Amino acid sequence: MKQWVKKLVDQFDMDWGSNSGTEKAKDVPAMSEERATLLFILDVMNKHLFEIQNHSVRKVRNKLDNFSKSLVKQDHADTERVLFEIRQFISSYRIDEYSYVQNTFDDFKRIIWEFADHLSEEVDAEASASGDINQSLEQLREAVESNSIEDLRAKSREFINFYLKHQSTHNERRSKRMEAIKKNLTTVKKQLMEANTTMRKDHLTGAHNRRSYDEQIRRYLQLHEIDKDPMTLIIMDIDFFKKINDSYGHDIGDFVLQECVRLIQESFSREEDFIARLGGEEFAVILPGCDAQAAVRMAEEAMNRIRKEVFVHEKFEIRFTVSLGIAEVMPGEKADALYKRADEALYESKQTGRNKYTVSKGSQIKRVA
Repeated sequence: MKQWVKKLVDQFDMDWGSNSGTEKAKDVPAMSEERATLLFILDVMNKHLFEIQNHSVRKVRNKLDNFSKSLVKQDHADTERVLFEIRQFISSYRIDEYSYVQNTFDDFKRIIWEFADHLSEEVDAEASASGDINQSLEQLREAVESNSIEDLRAKSREFINFYLKHQSTHNERRSKRMEAIKKNLTTVKKQLMEANTTMRKDHLTGAHNRRSYDEQIRRYLQLHEIDKDPMTLIIMDIDFFKKINDSYGHDIGDFVLQECVRLIQESFSREEDFIARLGGEEFAVILPGCDAQAAVRMAEEAMNRIRKEVFVHEKFEIRFTVSLGIAEVMPGEKADALYKRADEALYESKQTGRNKYTVSKGSQIKRVA
């Protein structure tokens, strides 16, 4: 079995049976690349869900988990039914997802069009008033050329009164226009800020999301190239998280994710520390100004804090642990390469017992605890 397939299947923490009857077998059933690729697609989809109408994240995650488990178990008699249900679900979900995004986009366009229409009305009103002034001014010129003092006096008084009235109306209209523009701009700015925050935050835990992580890691690496200060990336994963979902339900699973983020934030509490949920039960912590040794000390504190906690939710008392991969950035290293090293270190932690950290071999420290 190819390494990427085995790594993917290992994420499901399923008991494949064992020789002794007491330990989990290390070998998993062989799986075709086609089936593994479909499993990979479902896993990626699961990690990047967002709330849309008719499809809550919790329900969709549960359905995708069931699809994945059916594919992993490889009950060939049931394969045709599972594949049909996957096609049917993805077709329905994609249509609703497209509708949600399109409706959101249409709402935003409507706000902009209303703003543009308001400005157009103001410009038209200003043009109409300017035309009336030009007409009155032309009448004043004719009065000057007529050599009639009475006509000139009347037209002068008429023009002055008209001009003063126009200026008063113009100032009043300008004040109202500026107030309306300011109000519209405030509304648009608020909606843009809310949309921007929503796009960069994980809706469940409040941590930053994968998109925000991708942007931030690039910024930190650019700063690292300038100031040469150390920087370390930690990738962590909740151990046997799928079993928590299976045993207690997705409500408890969501609660565990929220509590995990809370404890991570308490452990990595410097202003410059950056915490993101990459998807599912996987998290990233960017530690600017920290070498691998400093990151190890902070990681140990976080792990101990999580180990000691007993999480009470409704009638359940839950304990869980995390596994970590730690990688200090190397000279000239890109974001993808740094993530890959941290992820490989995390995989090593999970393969050798979990509830531990591993420091990437690319870093000076190679200690595992």
